[in-house]
Amino acid sequence: MKNTYRRNTLAAVTFLLPSLIGFAAFSVLPMILSMGISITSWDGLSELALFSNTAFAKTYFAGFSNYARIFTGAELYQVLGNTLRFVLLYLPLMLLSSFGVASILNRDIPGGTFFRVLYYIPVITSWVAGALIWKWVLSPEYGVINNVLGMFGIAGPGWLQSPRWAMPGIVLASIWKDMGFFGLMLFAGLRGINQEYYEAAEIDGAGKGKQLFHITLPLLSPVFFFVITISMINAFQVFPQVMIMTPDGGPGGSTMVMVERIYRYAFRYYEMGYASAMSWVLFAIILALTLIQTRLQERWVVYDT
Repeated sequence: MKNTYRRNTLAAVTFLLPSLIGFAAFSVLPMILSMGISITSWDGLSELALFSNTAFAKTYFAGFSNYARIFTGAELYQVLGNTLRFVLLYLPLMLLSSFGVASILNRDIPGGTFFRVLYYIPVITSWVAGALIWKWVLSPEYGVINNVLGMFGIAGPGWLQSPRWAMPGIVLASIWKDMGFFGLMLFAGLRGINQEYYEAAEIDGAGKGKQLFHITLPLLSPVFFFVITISMINAFQVFPQVMIMTPDGGPGGSTMVMVERIYRYAFRYYEMGYASAMSWVLFAIILALTLIQTRLQERWVVYDT
């Protein structure tokens, strides 16, 4: 028995070792280094100083001044406000659109496989290409959306040139990109619901509305919890669409978000220490929100099917 256990353990370690080495080298080690860099004023360019710990400490050590600068400055709170605005617009619209896609795909209609592929195309589309398309779609002069609104006598907004509408424009592009991914997850959840529940509900006279709120949504709640958690994490890390569609933080700084600021301080202003500190602040925020969601799931997620 012990020999079998040892052989199984050795086999497991052998297969897992390459992945563990890669995880340690490309995830754990950079995190440890970034924590150290966050208490320095390193510019990211003076690489040779890294080989001399004493010289590096004397030259670049800054203590917790980076964190003090973050929390005492006004920029963090503006950035968090913009991010919160994005989350409040993105999350409910994404959930509704994804559930709508899942409901459509769950119906036995001709060409169902084709529609599943069609809805998933934006997911595999490069954000660079997708963002450039959306810059054209949201153009106030020749964009598709404003042209359609003009057909009904509605003057479309400036979208990406407007401090008020720039973030909603980013949200529309983000929903277009993520809808198929999360919709496919919800579709899999719908397929996993036992149809006998619906048959029993119909016998009892329950309509479609009652079936939705008393069968579908409760049994789909574990998938919703996963989707909400992942989409919340993604929302706080929104970056490529912001950088491409609204460079320099958008009009009036209306689309400045955490990752965009981290990138700018690290690779535009060469304040690597400050950028690393902002990264750890972002990590703490995401971790806290994830723990809160995990704790609250006990009140609404139904695992007993």
